[in-house]
Amino acid sequence: MAALTHSNLPNLTLLSKGKVRDIYATSDPEKLLFVASDRISAYDVILKNGIPQKGKLLTEVSLFWFKKLAHIIPNHFITADIDEMPIEVREYREQLEGRAMLVKKAQVVPLEAIVRGYLTGSAWSEYKKSGTVHGIALPPGLVESQQLPEPLFTPSTKADQGAHDENISPAQAAVLIGEDLYAKISAAALALYSSASVHAHSRGLILADTKFEFGLFGSPQELLLIDELLTPDSSRYWPLQGYAAGESQPSFDKQYLRDWLVGTGFRKGLEAGPEGTSDGWVIEDKVVQGTQQRYQEVVAMLTN
Repeated sequence: MAALTHSNLPNLTLLSKGKVRDIYATSDPEKLLFVASDRISAYDVILKNGIPQKGKLLTEVSLFWFKKLAHIIPNHFITADIDEMPIEVREYREQLEGRAMLVKKAQVVPLEAIVRGYLTGSAWSEYKKSGTVHGIALPPGLVESQQLPEPLFTPSTKADQGAHDENISPAQAAVLIGEDLYAKISAAALALYSSASVHAHSRGLILADTKFEFGLFGSPQELLLIDELLTPDSSRYWPLQGYAAGESQPSFDKQYLRDWLVGTGFRKGLEAGPEGTSDGWVIEDKVVQGTQQRYQEVVAMLTN
């Protein structure tokens, strides 16, 4: 089955095309159509070919988490039933089934709300150099993949497509969005991570870290959880069985793709393609299949 890398809804107005999602206006000015494509990105670079059915898997797991965590904070989700969407959306049923959500149109807060429970990725890289994560001092002697003394809220900037998110300190984030909003978002993000990690653990998974996004809706403005939620795109899941601190972990997320990309020769400056061409990066068939398998497995473990 071919990957759907670009949605084609000519009678709807395309508002934005992100790394994965295409966002369309609807006849209701307070509602948007989110379409999860099969595109995949690594290091903020969109690969030329996608992962078949990935968008449907992301939608399935987001819907699961939106429902499960709704008691912590309201979210933007309205419906995934095409029959309940505006009439102009329904003509694209075949293309949209399983990968579309009707959502509240929120004002996006310009902050990536990252929560880390384990020392890995860019956090591990920073800690090795300075003993800090996003400028937060941590105890000495921690090792790669070790569980942190407590989960950390570690924000980053929300970059435009093609640009790179930048890790910032909590103090910088509070200045960026205001202290009151920062306090609400950090508290909500930590509560969401705590609840989700307990569920993941019960299903044989470690939720090492994840990224949340928030928006403001209505008058008076209400803080909503938006975008995707705890998907393999926005989260780092490890198998609980075999976990051992002090080494990198096998993962059910995009790390498999990132490792392949680096092994193929990707580095900063080659975002446009091998040798700096503008042809982009094409994922090998076996890596497409391996990535799809990992997504399918983690979604099944979380939701079944």
